[in-house]
Order: sequence, then C-alpha cells, then structure tokens
Amino acid sequence: MRTYYFDTKDGVPVRDRIGLEFASAAAAITHSKQMASRIRSENPSGDVDRHVVVIDESGEEIHREAIYPA
Repeated sequence: MRTYYFDTKDGVPVRDRIGLEFASAAAAITHSKQMASRIRSENPSGDVDRHVVVIDESGEEIHREAIYPA
C-alpha cells in the first residue's frame, strides 16, 4: 500500500497532510473523482479552476480532477 495525498487547488492550494493508503495509483485517482463529485454535490456552483490534485509519496502530482468541469 502506498500513501496518496489529495490537495485541493483553485489558485491557493489546501494541503492534505495526512493522506490515505491505496493499493494503486488508479484506486487513488478513482477516490479523487469521488471527492470531486461529493464537493460538487455539496456546493453545486464554484470556480472552474478548482481541482482535486493527487500527489504520490514522492511528492509527484499524478492526477488533477476538475471539481467543476467546464
């Protein structure tokens, strides 16, 4: 299991300092899609520049999921 971090960014990043463990990057990316969907359902309108960014243990960005797709 590897730890992945889920930052939110819309110009100013909100850092995830705890992270979650997943068996694969694909599972972490799926989680980011679920996070974006949950945020969108809780607040239906928002900045199109807002994203959930998946960061792996080495600090590399592996995926960027738009919360409010254009």
